[in-house]
Amino acid sequence: MVQLLDGKALALQIKDEIANEVRQLTAKGMRAPHLVAVIVGEDGASQTYVANKERSSKEVGFTSSVYRLPANITEEKLLETINFMNNDSEIDGFIIQLPLPKHINEQHVINAISPEKDVDGFTAINVGRMVLGEDAYVPATPMGVCTLLKRYGIETAGKHCVVLGRSNIVGTPAANLLSRKGFDCTVTMCHSKTQNLADMTRQADILVAAIGKPEFVTAEMVKEGAVVVDVGIHRIPDETKKSGYRIIGDVKHSEVDEKCSWVTPVPGGVGPLTICSLLENTMKAYKRNNNIE
Repeated sequence: MVQLLDGKALALQIKDEIANEVRQLTAKGMRAPHLVAVIVGEDGASQTYVANKERSSKEVGFTSSVYRLPANITEEKLLETINFMNNDSEIDGFIIQLPLPKHINEQHVINAISPEKDVDGFTAINVGRMVLGEDAYVPATPMGVCTLLKRYGIETAGKHCVVLGRSNIVGTPAANLLSRKGFDCTVTMCHSKTQNLADMTRQADILVAAIGKPEFVTAEMVKEGAVVVDVGIHRIPDETKKSGYRIIGDVKHSEVDEKCSWVTPVPGGVGPLTICSLLENTMKAYKRNNNIE
């Protein structure tokens, strides 16, 4: 019988832990942690993500601010805003919501963020620290994947983990983290140019699907008893739904789930843990900012 890696339930537990810690700190007269989100333009998905982050921040007692900037802002003006936040001691961490408008160089903007406030873990310095196994802010979604596996007690040491996808946001950092001490997986990273892909994925004890294609992973690609983590999230038009769409992942759950020992649902799997990871990184930045052990 397949068991769920229930990210929604786990996220509530982690939020409670963070909220209790914030209450203890503010009871001592300290200010609350402060997380800022910067959104450029009117992208609908970005607006939704930022609203969710803002709501979750407030739920745990953080101070939450959103800087809404026009789509035609110059890169120079955006960099000025980042410089201001880098130097504001009342801001513990901030994120630049992606994607940015095409006239702005995303990597240039990301690397302007102070590594100590880079709670998304996207700057070259934090990525480098992570790869070297040093203390770093880790990107939120890979961190969420690792949290799910750890908190549910999934055995990882010596297991073969296949990561589908090599993006800098999910696939590459997830592969790095799962190969490290504490997880100790033997990791294979697959991508669009991988030959005999299904042969590879069928070897996986743990399969992390982050390839960005709706219902790409089918039953014939999954080993019996595998742990399957579906990172994908896609809106598919559906007139039977009140919202007008349904959300599916990178895995065809209707046929894959019955082969799994553990599986993440979509929605309600990795997604809620992504925001929790951002909150945990902000808490870590706050403690460093205030010299709290």
